[in-house]
Amino acid sequence: MPITVDIDVMMARRKMSVGELAERVGITPANLAVLKNGRAKAVRFTTLAALCEVLGCQPGDLLRWEPGEEAHEDGMEDTPAVSASAEASQAPQAPRGSQGSQGSQG
Repeated sequence: MPITVDIDVMMARRKMSVGELAERVGITPANLAVLKNGRAKAVRFTTLAALCEVLGCQPGDLLRWEPGEEAHEDGMEDTPAVSASAEASQAPQAPRGSQGSQGSQG
């Protein structure tokens, strides 16, 4: 994937464990490991902001883009987005174009 996650670098600089960071950010250690190891498909801005606040850094200290690397379709569709709220859930949304886009009647 062209986006590289450097959370482990900032954790080492702050001498912070996965468990401590996860607790302070409000995510599970398993979800932090998914993000830290570059297996997350997405990260919420609230989670990124919480990571930056706890680690005392900027988003660019945690994420970087590396040109020339290709994204691989290796089952990452099943990887959940990492959320700072353990209780967060999203309401189901209606499919696009299902609200009367049949054209004008006349």
